[in-house]
Amino acid sequence: MKVPYYHVDAFTEKIFAGNPAGVCLLDEWLEDDVLQKTAAENNLPETAFLVREGESCYRLRWFTPMMEIDLCGHATLASAFVLHLTGGNLQRPLNFNTRSGVLTVEKQDDLFIMDFPARKAETCETPKELVPGLGKTPLSVLKSRDFLAVFENEEQVRSLTPDFDKLAALDCLGIIVTAPGKEVDFVSRFFAPSAGIQEDPVTGSSHCTLTPYWAEQTGKNKLKARQVSLRGGELYCELKENRVKIGGRAVLYHSGELSLTL
Repeated sequence: MKVPYYHVDAFTEKIFAGNPAGVCLLDEWLEDDVLQKTAAENNLPETAFLVREGESCYRLRWFTPMMEIDLCGHATLASAFVLHLTGGNLQRPLNFNTRSGVLTVEKQDDLFIMDFPARKAETCETPKELVPGLGKTPLSVLKSRDFLAVFENEEQVRSLTPDFDKLAALDCLGIIVTAPGKEVDFVSRFFAPSAGIQEDPVTGSSHCTLTPYWAEQTGKNKLKARQVSLRGGELYCELKENRVKIGGRAVLYHSGELSLTL
């Protein structure tokens, strides 16, 4: 069985930066076990699988090398990029049916703008594994799907050297660390060792939490963000009531076919 496959670097304008995602275009769904093994074989932070359900409408699922997840920004951006690359309608938003509801993506110049649910974090007690896991004590700790650890400045976020075994013991998908940015409104990093990803290069879904937090802190609804991982990436965020607009660019690294023997 031949499956069209694309490797896309998302939230960047150049290859070898941003966050890599695999995108598989399916005619029909394969067994979940096959999807998971394919994602593990690709060994990228996420692999997206799409099946067309109508004009400009697709079912979209995301898998890390270890598990299916409920929301992924960079692989959604990569999916929209691939669909436009392969002949999608540039004048019409794409609709993705997902575990997090219907997500829309539209193209504005060279940006892909995703419409995601906001996930506001609430203040919580600091779990005992968090500070030893991060190696530094944050100013405050909140939680939505993920823990959100807020630091004083960008250098503190950049210099963290986490203990991933300790972070993997936390009851969450991932740990967001953030601080005000020197050249952007805020910076962040994202660790998800329990999902098989020690550090995610650029994380769209974490900005569903970061955007409402920093909108409240700065009084601004439109924010520019940078994820300061080794590869790095830039995101353009806007809070609109209970939704978050997340914009980014993408570039194709390679395309081909997967040969799946079932």
